[in-house]
Amino acid sequence: MAGPSSSTNGQDLAKWRAEMEAMKAAVAGLPPSSYNGDSDNDIGRDGDWDDDDIDQSISPRDGPRDVWDFISDDELDDMSFDGGDLAGYDDISGPSGSSSYDLQWLASRCAEIAARKSGLTPGALQGQVMDLLNSSRSEDEVQSSLTDLVGFDDLDFVIDLLGHRTELVAAMEIPTRQGDQGQDGLRLMTRKQREEALRRKDLEHKSAPLASARAKEEDYPHVYRAYKAGNTLSHTGSKFALPVGSERKDFDKYEEYSIPAARVGTVQPGQALLNIADLDGLCRNTFRGYKTLNRMQSLVYPIAYKTSENMLVCAPTGAGKTDAAMLTILHTVGQYLTPSPFEDLTATEFAVRSDEFKIVYVAPMKALAAEITEKISKRLAWLGIRCREFTGDMHLTKAEIVQTQIIVTTPEKWDVVTRKGTGDTELVQKVRLLIIDEVHMLHDERGAVLESLVARTARQVESTQSLIRIVGLSATLPNYIDVADFLNVNRYAGLFYFDASFRPVPLEQHFIGVKGKPNSKQSRENLDQVAFEKVRDMLECDHQVMVFVHSRRDTQLTAKMLHEKAIDDGCTNLFDPSDHEKYEAAMASLRTTRAKEIRELVPKGLGIHHAGMSRSDRNLMERLFAEGVIKVLCCTATLAWGVNLPAAAVVIKGTQVYSAQDGKFVDLGILDVLQIFGRAGRPQFEDVGIGMICTTHDKLAHYLTAVTDQLPIESRFSAKLVDNLNAEIALGTVTSIPEAVKWISYSYLFVRMKKNPMAYGIEWSEYENDRALVQRRTKLAIQAARTLQQNQMIIFNEATEELRSKDIGRIASQFYIQHGSIQIFNTMMGPQATEKDILKMISMSGEFDNIQSRNSEADELSLMKNNASFVPYEISGGIDTPQTKTNILLQSYISRAQPEDFALTNDLNYVAQQAGRICRALFMICLNRRWGHQCLVLLTMAKSIEKRLWSFQHPLHQFDLPKPVLNQLDAKDSLSIENMRDMEAAEIGSLVNNFRMGGKIAKLLDNFPTLSVEAEIAPLNRDVLRIKLFITPDFRWNDYMHGTSESYYIWVENSETSEIYHHEFFLLNRRKLHDDHELNFTIPLSDPLPTQIYVRAVSDRWLGAETVTAVSFQHLIRPDTESVYTDLLNLQPLPVSALKNKALEELYAQRFQFFNPMQTQVFHTLYHTPANVLLGSPTGSGKTVAAELAMWWAFRERPGSKVVYIAPMKALVRERVKDWGARLAKPLGLKLVELTGDNTPDTRTIQDADVIITTPEKWDGISRSWQTRGYVRKVSLVIIDEIHLLAGDRGPILEIIVSRMNYIAASTKNAVRLLGMSTACANASDLANWLGVKEGLFNFRHSVRPVPLELFIDGFPEVRGFCPLMQSMNRPTFLAILNHSPTKPVIVFVPSRRQTRLTAKDLINLCGMEDNPRRFLSMDEDDLQLNLSRVKDDALKEAISFGIGLHHAGLVESDRQLAEELFLNNKIQILIATSTLAWGVNLPAHLVVVKGTQYYDAKIEGYKDMDLTDVLQMLGRAGRPQFDNSGVARILTQDSKKDFYKHFLHTGFPVESSLHTVLDNHLCAEVSAETILTKQDALDYLTWTFFFRRLHKNPSYYGLEISAEEHNSTVAQQLANSYMIGMVDSSLAELAESKCVEIFPNGDVDPTPMGKIMSYYYLSHKTIRHLVGKAKPQASFHDVLSWMCMATEYDELPVRHNEDLINAELSRNLTFPGSSFGLPMWDPHVKAFLLLQAHMSRINLPITDYVGDQTSVLDQAIRIIQASIDVLTELGHLSSTIEFIHLLQSVKSARWPTQPPLSILPGVDEKSPNNLTLQAMSRLKPAQLQKLAREVGIAPSQVPRFLKAASAMPNVDVAVVDVRALSLTVVLKRLNPITEREARIYAPRFPKPQTEGWFVVVADLATDEIIAVKRVGWSAGGGGPGGKRTVDVGARPTARAVIKLPPGGGQQARRFDVLVFSDAYVGVEYRVLGVEIPLPPTVAEGVEGLKKGGQGQGEGGGEGAAGGSGSNK
Repeated sequence: MAGPSSSTNGQDLAKWRAEMEAMKAAVAGLPPSSYNGDSDNDIGRDGDWDDDDIDQSISPRDGPRDVWDFISDDELDDMSFDGGDLAGYDDISGPSGSSSYDLQWLASRCAEIAARKSGLTPGALQGQVMDLLNSSRSEDEVQSSLTDLVGFDDLDFVIDLLGHRTELVAAMEIPTRQGDQGQDGLRLMTRKQREEALRRKDLEHKSAPLASARAKEEDYPHVYRAYKAGNTLSHTGSKFALPVGSERKDFDKYEEYSIPAARVGTVQPGQALLNIADLDGLCRNTFRGYKTLNRMQSLVYPIAYKTSENMLVCAPTGAGKTDAAMLTILHTVGQYLTPSPFEDLTATEFAVRSDEFKIVYVAPMKALAAEITEKISKRLAWLGIRCREFTGDMHLTKAEIVQTQIIVTTPEKWDVVTRKGTGDTELVQKVRLLIIDEVHMLHDERGAVLESLVARTARQVESTQSLIRIVGLSATLPNYIDVADFLNVNRYAGLFYFDASFRPVPLEQHFIGVKGKPNSKQSRENLDQVAFEKVRDMLECDHQVMVFVHSRRDTQLTAKMLHEKAIDDGCTNLFDPSDHEKYEAAMASLRTTRAKEIRELVPKGLGIHHAGMSRSDRNLMERLFAEGVIKVLCCTATLAWGVNLPAAAVVIKGTQVYSAQDGKFVDLGILDVLQIFGRAGRPQFEDVGIGMICTTHDKLAHYLTAVTDQLPIESRFSAKLVDNLNAEIALGTVTSIPEAVKWISYSYLFVRMKKNPMAYGIEWSEYENDRALVQRRTKLAIQAARTLQQNQMIIFNEATEELRSKDIGRIASQFYIQHGSIQIFNTMMGPQATEKDILKMISMSGEFDNIQSRNSEADELSLMKNNASFVPYEISGGIDTPQTKTNILLQSYISRAQPEDFALTNDLNYVAQQAGRICRALFMICLNRRWGHQCLVLLTMAKSIEKRLWSFQHPLHQFDLPKPVLNQLDAKDSLSIENMRDMEAAEIGSLVNNFRMGGKIAKLLDNFPTLSVEAEIAPLNRDVLRIKLFITPDFRWNDYMHGTSESYYIWVENSETSEIYHHEFFLLNRRKLHDDHELNFTIPLSDPLPTQIYVRAVSDRWLGAETVTAVSFQHLIRPDTESVYTDLLNLQPLPVSALKNKALEELYAQRFQFFNPMQTQVFHTLYHTPANVLLGSPTGSGKTVAAELAMWWAFRERPGSKVVYIAPMKALVRERVKDWGARLAKPLGLKLVELTGDNTPDTRTIQDADVIITTPEKWDGISRSWQTRGYVRKVSLVIIDEIHLLAGDRGPILEIIVSRMNYIAASTKNAVRLLGMSTACANASDLANWLGVKEGLFNFRHSVRPVPLELFIDGFPEVRGFCPLMQSMNRPTFLAILNHSPTKPVIVFVPSRRQTRLTAKDLINLCGMEDNPRRFLSMDEDDLQLNLSRVKDDALKEAISFGIGLHHAGLVESDRQLAEELFLNNKIQILIATSTLAWGVNLPAHLVVVKGTQYYDAKIEGYKDMDLTDVLQMLGRAGRPQFDNSGVARILTQDSKKDFYKHFLHTGFPVESSLHTVLDNHLCAEVSAETILTKQDALDYLTWTFFFRRLHKNPSYYGLEISAEEHNSTVAQQLANSYMIGMVDSSLAELAESKCVEIFPNGDVDPTPMGKIMSYYYLSHKTIRHLVGKAKPQASFHDVLSWMCMATEYDELPVRHNEDLINAELSRNLTFPGSSFGLPMWDPHVKAFLLLQAHMSRINLPITDYVGDQTSVLDQAIRIIQASIDVLTELGHLSSTIEFIHLLQSVKSARWPTQPPLSILPGVDEKSPNNLTLQAMSRLKPAQLQKLAREVGIAPSQVPRFLKAASAMPNVDVAVVDVRALSLTVVLKRLNPITEREARIYAPRFPKPQTEGWFVVVADLATDEIIAVKRVGWSAGGGGPGGKRTVDVGARPTARAVIKLPPGGGQQARRFDVLVFSDAYVGVEYRVLGVEIPLPPTVAEGVEGLKKGGQGQGEGGGEGAAGGSGSNK
């Protein structure tokens, strides 16, 4: 009413008065209101009043109207006349002149009554009356309370009060508000005062500056409404009015509101319907059969299809929302199509990248889900996109989920899926679009689920920075803006609101409230009468009607009732269908139905329809109704949801629906009403649909306001807050109160709390002070957290506000159990409960509190309760409690009872559904509490509920067998499956009196899925037992019964207390049925020991499929764990000067002045005495310096001797070489040499070296020939680092080395000092005894670290699947970083290379949610870019830019170094590495996180635990001596492993030997070296080993059975001896089978040539055995390649997860397919075969991991091929030997023998036509080479490289000289100079440098026989044995080979052929054919030589890559 302001007040006033008169006149001209004064909703509208000041016509008062009648809504708002969500009852006073009912009237009446009554003052009485009227109680309650208060004398007063309750309440509001505004209380003004006040106010108002129009709703671009009536909403979102034209009528039986149909909308100017033909190919093909999109779809199209905006589409039912959703689906799908439909509009054929995205459609009901699934599937079938339903009824397997792109699900199901967080990551992380249908469910009970889903999705979007589009579809709702905000919709883009005009057929609505007390007979009769009248009215208009009722029984009753009333009313003709044209056909169809009631009703024109009818009957009804034969169809609401069958009119008769969940009748949901109304109106016939709802009078207002969307929808979240918070904590997304507060802010609750704080109990004052409601949210979160903590579901630390999930909480979240039920379980559960107790406990659960007992079913329940066949376990208590009823129903359900009462059946199904889930949850809780007996009972009970079968019934009930047969089985006692399996089919037949069934049952028994389990036990120490279980399936697989997998729970329990020590979930796959299944784990042993333990394997699905294996402890001997620890003495640290050696002092003084306490303590022993020492101390305590002290002793006391340092890994060797090379070798002039597989220098270098640093394998190989190798005998000190690795795979080699060094020392009388270094170990004294340590035992505790370590071990629940488990650790890792080391360096160790990438990705996402996403990065942008440009690997690039480095063997060297360097210089804070980093690189950090302690082992195709030593090594990296005072380490592992680590990380791990597992290879080596000549020698040899010592100490570990009494007695000695003899015998027998040794009856053992080859080349005897077995003459290249790849050495080649797929792909692109091997693609040998071919074909490998693998394959290949050449020479097959030589050439040159030889040179294409051989080329002059380069078409830039490589090719002259009868000499002379140092070959593709070498072969080509082979290398000065010196560049060296020949048998001279092959260049060979051998002079010569020399292979020219071979070592 603001007018323009003018200069003078007088003018102002005059103008204002004129305006006022005009307004009054206008108002007087308004038509009077058509409503009665007591109307609830007195609101009419008129189009002219489009002003936001007057948007309501107000009923006139008595007397003249005045300004007071025109106070604007704004001011009303300020005075808050609307009390919160008053649904528009703004008619404060009716026209009846009742304005006198105000506070004055009330005060006077109260004074009057108080005067008559004693005891109450008028004020007190008035206060009480006002309180009562103002309360929210119902009319009846208020009436009785008022009567009590004033007595029966004044009933008229009570009636007045109730009649005018509304006005009185409103009048109370005014003074309180006025009081607030500082006016004086209850003073009523006179007319004059009022006008004066108004004038004054008005002046103030007019002269005030204009405020912003806050009351006007903003105009959003996509809100389409027919009218804009200004402010239609109150501040809480309520609507003020019913639509225009609404009427209210009152009849004696009912009151009716009718709301007219809206006008049908037309296309507005500027809008057009979109033609499908104009759209792109994707839309055209999907919307086939459509001409255009409808009006609503055309409007949403630009946003839905062209953008990724979140959307909310509010539109009436039937407006086509599903197709709007379809557009958003197409937009998402379109992003994964090639060609892109958005760019190429004409394309109609698309390829879908279907594995990259998922779309989730959340539908409110299962019925709807099925319909939507069908719709979408049909539409998108042409693209090949799969759409599946995923609901409680339709479960999808993991594989199906992977194959499905669109998943239609219900809110609850999707909640369960996303709650797992990681379970279905495959699914959750690929979701790109989430469609939520019927979002207005938010105000329903189930709304809380939607809120938690959206909140979870929103958080996922934030944390992973991935885009998940959310689209909400809903019916029209008043506060759509709130819902849009909740869904993160941009109001100006994605918010669409369509009013009723968008319905295809406008809807006229009638709301009828039937009078009479609800549920009384009167009310029911009135309801029937009204329903009939309405149906009759409709039929008179010739409309078909659907009458919706709410139970199946009601459909029939209502149909009958309608017919009866029609007879009474005499209007049956309206129903009569007989004159319908299809009537006869209909009558004919009726004959097919068996339902009597249908046959009766149809001729009367009535039909019924409900889910209880057969499908065919339902179809018949639908058809007859659609054809119009039936006029009236009585049906249940399922028809509205599941079937699209419209009618002209729908009538909802009654709104009471039985809910099994609540156990009572509840109001029909608004969702259902809208859906049913949506069925009214058939677009093709009527232009208006009619919807009627008949309800009781008390519910009328509820439906009226809800359906005409006047009530804002509120949040139901707070009721479910506790359970939802628990789910988020269990998921790991909420870990503290602040996070919980943030999480609540994503909910709809938060949106509504800000809009309508009053409704959520928030005072205005609180809201004013804290607009973001942080305090309120914190309060909610803390309350919820406390509740959860009281129920033991979480750990809530109030001080730090940290929230951590406990297992019970996780289980509750996973199984959807309410916290209330958990509280009950906590108090009721016990370890020894019986089935009866469990049934009782399940019935007590909160899920069943709503089940109510009704009188109508009492008899049936009593019958059930007393019938033992239904309820076998007796139930105490009366049947009227929910618990008892639940228990009866649950037992009856399992007994397969079928109740007669409809509601009872509903209850039964509800109970069964919930109980199954609860029982599973209880089972998990018990498993968690380790109650074995209880677990078994609960798991059986859970299966009983699922199978509806008791555990005492026979398990064969689970199959479809005839009833009599089952009865027979039940009748026989003790007929277990095991017993029946032993019977013949005929026997079984006679047992069940049915011979035919005998065979069938026998077959079923075969398929019955039991397992057999065998156990091996090995004690690790007194307190820990290792158990190995071998599991074999004991049944035949049947796909129909078992599907793709069977699952089992396997647990180990104490036989006496039934406490579970360990449990695992075991999955048996169809694919791996016949593999070995092995489970390895440790269990604690405590005193007293049980006599035995039980291993149970219980099927997860099948009743009765369980096996128990008893493991007896009778022979268990627990080894004594006498841990001998050395205490760190409190000594004065020694200064460096104690070394008394100037050079050394200077050397150390650069680093420190004093030795640390540990070094001080061991100094004397190491530096001044020759004693053997075992030094156990933790990683990082300075053991390296200790080792150096021993070295100085060796060089001082034994000058000229050598020191050997053995480290277990190449990485450690390299680190040591780098460190000592720089620090010791240079200053002191020591010579260091590195001996590893990668690096083998020649003999001279080794002889000259002072310190040899090597790996166990290499030193073992070298020291095997210690007799011939002088430098081995010169060793004075052997330092073995990490000697505790004896227990690992390579332990046996360490054992052999130590034993051998001791043996050498004993043989040569030269003492060898041993220094063993390890971490602290538990059985140090045994190790010390074996090492011969007397006084030199130092075993310090773990605490002796220079930097003390804080260690945390976190257990994680067993998650099925390794990746989900790893993923669940990412957030705790991140929190650990923030907690312990927010700014200091951190190393995270992960189990695999893939995990480095995934972990980095997750940490980056978690950083993204922080304030500073680059918090881990400490370099500026330029520096960063410079470093990023150096990185090759993409994952590393991304990680480094966030301050995270990756480190694993799959990265190229430069990337690894860069990551190390950045980390070392603190430029990046985090390094994520595989365990190799712990060993190889000394990079300490402040915090170390060991994320997961398992790794994938391809051999067992499963996950294996890391060695404890690896874990210790990783922990050793925590704490940086120079920077930190303490280090922190966190181990994240599975719960079941937690105790194991706790135990051993503190006590140290006992070291055991594993020599007995690989004894044969080591024995063979000793036999070949001739240290063992007899079996007795072998036994003596074993007594030197550590194994021998441990065998006596811990016999049970090695499988030696000695009873506890005999332990340590002579009997035990004898048993141990015979055990060892058995071992030696079996090992030697194995070797003999492999032709590697020869055993004589007297016990002598001789080596064979094969054995010597095996020992020399360090191969396994199995490799030799395999070769000898396969070898044949004339082998092809494919043969030799596959023989070689079958070598045992390749068993260990890693095959990682999913690499079988990569192998298959690789195999398709290679010469020989991998399948030609006859092994599966995941076999390591197949992988080796493929990698070698890829190397020769020069194919780029698919992943970086393969590059490393290929290197290691090539590494071993040379050794294996050289050994194979020797073996085939022994066997005499010439052609096959030559083929192997060709293979060696091909492997080194990386080319196939069939390719042009020149193609090994740079720039020459493999398809080059030039077939010039390399020999011919090597003879060319430089000019000719230039010409050749031009001929072969080499690019000019490549020519220099080509010439360099070409000139390196050897041109050799071969001469055979000095031919004698028994020998000949071959001389090789190189005619062109050497171009590379050490005569290295040109082999750029081979990973390690190789030198030129030659095979000289003497053979007889004619007979394909080989006489001798010798390998020679160049020597500068004519090489004698070991005389090999380096060949200088430019030299033209020579080589001689003297080859011994076998004596000939004949009298004539022999002819041999001499062939010389290069060992590196393809096709380089020289032949001297037909060399004549003279006859021998005498017979006596050479016999001796033959005996010794096999077939005369000579010693080569030294060793090394081209080194010597031959068997006569």
